[in-house]
Amino acid sequence: MGAAFGHAAEEGMAGKAGAFPGFGSFNVGFGPVPNFQSARREQLFAVAVVVLAAKVAKVDGPVKRAEIDAFKRAFRIPPEAVRDIGHLFDQARESNENPIRYAEQLGAAFADAPGTLEDVLTALFTIAAADGPINARERDLLSAIARSFGLGRPAWERASGQRSQQSVRDSSEEDPYRILGIARSVSAEDARAAWKKLVRENHPDVLASQGAAPDLVTKAGDKVARINAAYDRIKRDLGA
Repeated sequence: MGAAFGHAAEEGMAGKAGAFPGFGSFNVGFGPVPNFQSARREQLFAVAVVVLAAKVAKVDGPVKRAEIDAFKRAFRIPPEAVRDIGHLFDQARESNENPIRYAEQLGAAFADAPGTLEDVLTALFTIAAADGPINARERDLLSAIARSFGLGRPAWERASGQRSQQSVRDSSEEDPYRILGIARSVSAEDARAAWKKLVRENHPDVLASQGAAPDLVTKAGDKVARINAAYDRIKRDLGA
């Protein structure tokens, strides 16, 4: 994710007019939703996630420093992009623009990479929880974003359950059934099908072939490792 922001900063986020069709540049102002079909996915990924992060931070009141810090950690903002990302973040939180329009565009652009969309949702949960327990307004917005991404209940539960603990929890401590999004009464056949689906959606080789940023590929590899570990535990439970 940090690499995506860095590339976007280099190729349009530093005030370059016309960098985002229909949007203009960072220094022109907060405008219409970008056209995801006519610009690089990395640039538009960066714009959309900054907007969504700002709206999640603002939905329950004034943005707090803890939320800004959580945003920077979650998306690994590189030094060369801090100024432009900060400018867009400030514009987005003060704008009346509907963030769901951005979520829908991002969901459409990355429909072939649901694992990436789940990572974004997880990061947004981290931001929402940074200043205290997630409240109803934050949860409603996060739910609308998840629907716009086309993510189902299992992805929602994984994202909401990981939050800020994602990077420090050991896979052996997590509920393997929750990771795979299946019930404990599942059959061995259905467990295998769920495992194969998640691996296919999140495999780093697939993301790399689609031109994803290196950080996203690395993150996908970590997620697949967790998925595989969870499936191994479930197989033992089921005697498969």
